[in-house]
Amino acid sequence: MNELHPLTQAVINGRRKEVPDLVQQCLDAGEDAKSIVQDRLVPGMTVVGERFKKNEIFVPEMLVAARAMKEALKILEPLLVAAGVRPEHTAIIGTVEGDLHDIGKNLVAMMWKGANMEVIDLGVNVPPAKFVEAIAQHKPHLVGLSALLTTTMPAMRTTVKAIRDAGIPVKIVVGGAPITREFAEEIGADGYSRDAGSAVDAALELLRAKA
Repeated sequence: MNELHPLTQAVINGRRKEVPDLVQQCLDAGEDAKSIVQDRLVPGMTVVGERFKKNEIFVPEMLVAARAMKEALKILEPLLVAAGVRPEHTAIIGTVEGDLHDIGKNLVAMMWKGANMEVIDLGVNVPPAKFVEAIAQHKPHLVGLSALLTTTMPAMRTTVKAIRDAGIPVKIVVGGAPITREFAEEIGADGYSRDAGSAVDAALELLRAKA
């Protein structure tokens, strides 16, 4: 197995303080911002996601890795914008109305960013109308709905219906502790992710199917 780049390894291990210097070293060596994201950050978050799915790491380790990646993106995103480089896909994410939990949503958002998607985070307790409004405004390829409480599962159903009734073509992926694949199919979602580690796979599968 090839040895991982120091920046990739720093992201995997959540060594946030080392990341800015390592990013700068890559830039000084002539790497552009796009290649740093694709060749250094994305592989790191892929490893993190795989380890999480295998129960080799847990939520705290995922969080520190996501924060380390965020440090890199703080430096790289302005360079990407200046170079006219945009992510290939745009996603909107939010926790449904009545639910204030955000850790899972935040992890999925960071994993999607790590897969080089532009992510618009609507936050928590998001009513269906706000999702519809954001979709109309940003025209994303993907929408992620999160719920942690069984009592807010009906709100997820209502949100999916509101998006469908608006007639805007977009792929919807749902997830959260009480959500099952069967429930996702029942409410008309396109995809389901049981955890943040699987969220990238679920998103990319839907996006490939769309292409």
